[in-house]
This record gives sequence, structure tokens and C-alpha cells, in this order.
Amino acid sequence: MTRALFIVDVQNDFTERGALGVEGGDAVAERISRHLEAHADDYAVVVASRDWHHGDDDNGGHFSATPDFVDTWPVHCVGGTYGADYDAVFDTARVTHHLKKGQGKPAYSLFEGVSDDGQTAAGILEAHGIRHIDLAGIATDYCVRASALDAIAAGRSVRVLTDLIAGVHPTSSAAALAEIEAAGAELTRSRR
Repeated sequence: MTRALFIVDVQNDFTERGALGVEGGDAVAERISRHLEAHADDYAVVVASRDWHHGDDDNGGHFSATPDFVDTWPVHCVGGTYGADYDAVFDTARVTHHLKKGQGKPAYSLFEGVSDDGQTAAGILEAHGIRHIDLAGIATDYCVRASALDAIAAGRSVRVLTDLIAGVHPTSSAAALAEIEAAGAELTRSRR
């Protein structure tokens, strides 16, 4: 088995009640959980990332009191807080690897994350001989986009499961998906 599932940032601060809540985030969390229940055994590994920022600094300019919502953001996903926790309806029982990204600097891609024991996405892919990646999560136009492009750049075939993602804005999400597809990814729906 050479396929992995990458689940990007299904966290409280990115779902409806969070600091940077995305409409449809809870529904995506629920659909990802159902997908895992039915298909986790189809994957060699299931990797989930979380934004995990410091609460006592600006995280390399990532946090701002006057955010532009492009490069700077309000405080979100501070490590150890409710906002950084996985969304309650995202069942992580079948997740094999948990990566934290940010940790003092801006980070968008799951590939920028590291596990508590020092593993990276690139290392996990190599260790398990992963050639194919299915991608799900939040937000389509930011962290899903960055993760998909990095997976393609790492030489993997990528499928974005379009019913298992949610974006900040419809226009920027559509542009991100077009960019991801142009880079070589397949846009498809999950199997029910």
C-alpha cells in the first residue's frame, strides 16, 4: 500500500466558532471522520496537521493587531488552547501521525510540520514508500493549497478530495484548486 491521507488543520479556530472560522468547517470535519471510518485501511498512513503557534510573541510576524489576512493574521491556534485542538467532530482515532506547524514562525503547508518525536511529512513518506497522497482539510485557499503544491513538488501524485475541504472564500478557493490542478493534482470526490 503506497497511499497516504493527509488531513490539514481541522481545528477549532478554523471551524465555525473559531478565531478564523471557515463556513462549512464542522461539516468537513464530520465528512472526514466518516471517510476515515470507511476507508482508513486503504491508507498506509494517515497524517493530520495542526497550526500550533506561540502565545507570547508574533510568531515571526504571522500575528498582527492589524492583520491583512494575506500574510498577517489575528491570534489563532495557540498551542495548548481550545483553538489549537482538533475540531470535536473530527475523530482522530485512525490518525497515525500528528504534525504541528508554525511553532514560532509562519507555516501553511503540512510539510512544514513536525511531530512531537521529530518526524516530518517528507520523512514519513520516505519511511513508508508513499507515492500517492489524498488530501483533505481546511482551508482550501491557504493550507490545503500549500500542502498540495508541496506534495506535488515532492514528486508524489496528489488527489484533492473536494468534498472533504472547506475554504475561506469561494473565489480564492476556486483559484487555489485551479492552481493545484494545473500543477498536476487530480480533483475528485471521496468514495462513499
